[in-house]
Amino acid sequence: MTSLLGLTGQEKVLEVGTGSGYQTAVLGALARRVCSIERLPRLAERARVTLEALGVANVWIRVGNGALGWPDEAPFDRILVAAGGPSVPPPLVEQLADGGRLVLPVGSAEDQVLTVVERVGGETRTRSAESASS
Repeated sequence: MTSLLGLTGQEKVLEVGTGSGYQTAVLGALARRVCSIERLPRLAERARVTLEALGVANVWIRVGNGALGWPDEAPFDRILVAAGGPSVPPPLVEQLADGGRLVLPVGSAEDQVLTVVERVGGETRTRSAESASS
């Protein structure tokens, strides 16, 4: 998922699903700024403490519903969603900058497709990760 973002080091990234903070730390090393949302307060606090201890200074963590994104920090150059859902959340597409890319699993719990959404010239293009990498 991280490689599909195509990071150059200049991007502002939204991560949905902070979890332990491992992926957040990786994104922090590869991007200019990372805004990460976790729905569980205890996980968010634990990740915050871990990242601070590691000296990761370009990451901000918020507790909330990741499907709603982080409107006051939008637009984002890249968005990575850790957990799958039945469809692409419209608020995340709205918060994607022109030239931006969103990567997330889409589908039922039994049948998910890793999906790439790109916003180019005001248009939104959606395709499976397999077709995005070929």
